[in-house]
Amino acid sequence: MFEAKRVSRHPKYDNMKQKLIGLSQHYVMALRRHLKQPPRVGMGPAMGLGREAVALGMETLELARIHEHALVALNLVNGQTRLIKRAEIFFTEALTPIVETHRVARQSKMDLNRLNKTLSQRTRELSATNRLLRHGVARRKSVEAALKKSGAHYTQLLKESLLLQEGLRQLTHRLLVAQESERKKISCELQDEIVQTLLGINVRLTSLKNEAQNNRQSLKNEIASTQRLVIKSARSVRRVALKLRKA
Repeated sequence: MFEAKRVSRHPKYDNMKQKLIGLSQHYVMALRRHLKQPPRVGMGPAMGLGREAVALGMETLELARIHEHALVALNLVNGQTRLIKRAEIFFTEALTPIVETHRVARQSKMDLNRLNKTLSQRTRELSATNRLLRHGVARRKSVEAALKKSGAHYTQLLKESLLLQEGLRQLTHRLLVAQESERKKISCELQDEIVQTLLGINVRLTSLKNEAQNNRQSLKNEIASTQRLVIKSARSVRRVALKLRKA
């Protein structure tokens, strides 16, 4: 089965070839012992050969060739149906580790594919999250800049408001001073006018006192003139009072 080929000699190649030859020989001996034993004997040797094949990296077809070689070596190819069926069961058990390895490999590949899909999904989600994060950072910076600008604007408005308040305070003070000055001026005018009127009345009364003994008609005239002076003084007082209320 394992004929020499014209290849360049390499220690690794020679070592593998020796292992394959050894496995083929072990397979023939194990199958011979199995066929000599009762049918219900265990399949431990077959499983062991299968594990050796897995360790050597062999596939199903390669182990099948070893099995065919063993059938020829044991002369089981000409009509020995019962032994051939037992040999097939032996071969099936020997294949179990290889099949299991393939099953595990397929499962691992499926798991790897699922993992890759999950990783791709997580990568897309992470990319989307990064985009949202960059957008959020940009928006935050924009808001911070706007707040900073607004803060400077409000600071300027506050300064202007304080200046306006100070201006209003000074204007109010000047108005109060002007009103107080106007009141004093009106008060002085009223005082002077009333004093003058009272002096005029006093003069009239003195004149009436002197003329009361001599001329009654003249007395009446003086009294009427004095009354007119009193009425004029009252009107002056009301006029000045109106000015004070308007002020």
